[in-house]
Amino acid sequence: MQLQSYAQGQWVTGNGEPVTLLSAISGKPVATINSDGLDFAGIANYARSIGGPALRELTFHQRAMKLKQLALYLNERKEIFYALSRETGATRSDSWIDIEGGIATLFSFSGKGRREMPNGHVYLDGQPEVLSRKGSFIGQHVYLPLEGVAVHINAFNFPCWGMLEKIAPTLIAGVPVIVKPASQSAYLTELMFRHMIESGIFPEGSLQLICGGVGNLLDNLGCQDAVTFTGSATTGLKLRQHPNLMQNSVRFTMEADSLNASILGPDAGPGTPEFDLYVKEVVREMTTKAGQRCTCIRRAIVPRHYATDVIDAIKARLMKVVVGDPQNEGVTMGALASHDQCIEVAERIGQLSETCELVYDGVDQPGMDQLPSDGAYFAPRLLYCDRPLENTGVHDIEAFGPVSTVIPYESNEQAIKLARLGQGSLVSSIFTYDDEFARQMVIGIGAWHGRILIGNRDCGKESTGHGSALPTLIHGGPGRAGGGQEMGGVRGILHYMQAIALQGSPTTLTRITDCWIEGASRLESEVHPFRKKLTELRIGDSITTGKRKITLEDIEHFAEFSGDKFYAHMDQEAASANPFFEGRVAHGYFIVSAAAGLFVDPAPGPVLANYGLENLRFLTPVNPDDEIQVEFTCKQKIPRENEDYGEVRWDTHVYNQNRELVARYDVLTMVEK
Repeated sequence: MQLQSYAQGQWVTGNGEPVTLLSAISGKPVATINSDGLDFAGIANYARSIGGPALRELTFHQRAMKLKQLALYLNERKEIFYALSRETGATRSDSWIDIEGGIATLFSFSGKGRREMPNGHVYLDGQPEVLSRKGSFIGQHVYLPLEGVAVHINAFNFPCWGMLEKIAPTLIAGVPVIVKPASQSAYLTELMFRHMIESGIFPEGSLQLICGGVGNLLDNLGCQDAVTFTGSATTGLKLRQHPNLMQNSVRFTMEADSLNASILGPDAGPGTPEFDLYVKEVVREMTTKAGQRCTCIRRAIVPRHYATDVIDAIKARLMKVVVGDPQNEGVTMGALASHDQCIEVAERIGQLSETCELVYDGVDQPGMDQLPSDGAYFAPRLLYCDRPLENTGVHDIEAFGPVSTVIPYESNEQAIKLARLGQGSLVSSIFTYDDEFARQMVIGIGAWHGRILIGNRDCGKESTGHGSALPTLIHGGPGRAGGGQEMGGVRGILHYMQAIALQGSPTTLTRITDCWIEGASRLESEVHPFRKKLTELRIGDSITTGKRKITLEDIEHFAEFSGDKFYAHMDQEAASANPFFEGRVAHGYFIVSAAAGLFVDPAPGPVLANYGLENLRFLTPVNPDDEIQVEFTCKQKIPRENEDYGEVRWDTHVYNQNRELVARYDVLTMVEK
């Protein structure tokens, strides 16, 4: 099939000489690819002028709901993608990571967007900053969507997940996307993309696809645009230094291959659960996706006196790995992406072998002797570097395939030094049941890694593993790994938004942010706010309650009823000796309960439930015979898109008779629309 690009609302075929893409399994042609003749400037402008405004018109929740709809749509068609994924050399389990793992990322970001972001257009970052003595001039950090386009340049190893994990946060942010997949496996990306466009879920212009080269696209980007790249550090460096990207300060996020390490603790010798977990993990990382993952374990750093045991255990497991056509029963490892990839991996192994010993060459790997020569099959290889501090090639050369090197260490300090010689990695793992060793390793190597997994018998069964990048955690790393970050929940969404420091009056900033800020106008009404439905409530609607005297009898009754007989509530002499109190004081939780008795309207109505408090602080002690009074204000409304109710956050201030602030907190309720 001839791959097409989806540009400016239509499928377009390149008019140049196409490049033929071969199956990693059979070596036969699968597709041709070419993007010559595309109007790359027009593609970028189409995203900005058509897709961007349509996306920004939607709220965060509406965009998140569309992401969920897209995930459901693709999930119903997943077997179509599995059928073609085989041609990339992937086994069913490899394809599961790519296809269903990618779809799961859409679900995850959809949930994050709806749970952790407002159903509006402005994202608040932190609490207001008081900038003046009387509080009439304040600051508030917010985020707004970029008004450009995000260009995602992806790697060959995950044609589905690589696309979906990037578009998920981008679309929730409200920024249109141009996807540029790596050519070798672009046929699978194009297939999934066709279904995404067919769904019609996202507005026109939100999603475009380039199959082939990007032409002069990068020359047509500006300060509102963003570029992400996943692939080799060499290619990434060339892109990062593109004159136009540098001149216009185009946001650039890079996720490159890295020489990730896994460290075995001195306590985790043969016979321990941690030793077995370690060996299993190294082999899994060598063989999943045939070792073609940027998070694979390339350096297995182990105590020197366990090196032989580790090598023997890894070899024993590798001998059980069956290489072959993923559709054949019993096959546990597929092929590399292409013959060129096989040649490159073999060259890298040759370079490593100059200073390392090849301790497992894969010659007798089960199934290898029956494979067709046209397939890109490659047996696992294990090396051993006896002098890793002198022979630094093991920390510089990466064979991007089913290859790992065992590296011995002789002290905790040396283990840290060896891990850091990778010059920045996406992930490292530590297998130990000694928490002090784990702590030393994390502090020693943490600054050089984007993620660290600690594996032991307590979490081993549920651990997602060394190589699994998760949508809720950041994916990226310093130095050689590219210096970027992706995913990480809302953190990933904010990469495509502009941080802004607003300054002004509390009332004005309340109107802009749709969140009531202390000092802003309060809208007192004869109608209790609990009588108003969500659509009737206004930000700032409030009541000032009547007063209640807190008596000694109240305090003692609450102590008996709750069982909380802390001395400050019960013993006058002991309470007076406390530097914070002048005598017996009321329980903080009693003040919260008494405050609710003042502001709650008890009759059935639009308020359906109270589901919690946030930011509770007790500020001034309440003594017997003090009076309390509450100012209760509608702070924020978050309608739920597919429900007949929404969330309302109420700012709650409790004062005493001297107008001193006793307590403050947010009350969270569900309110009928």
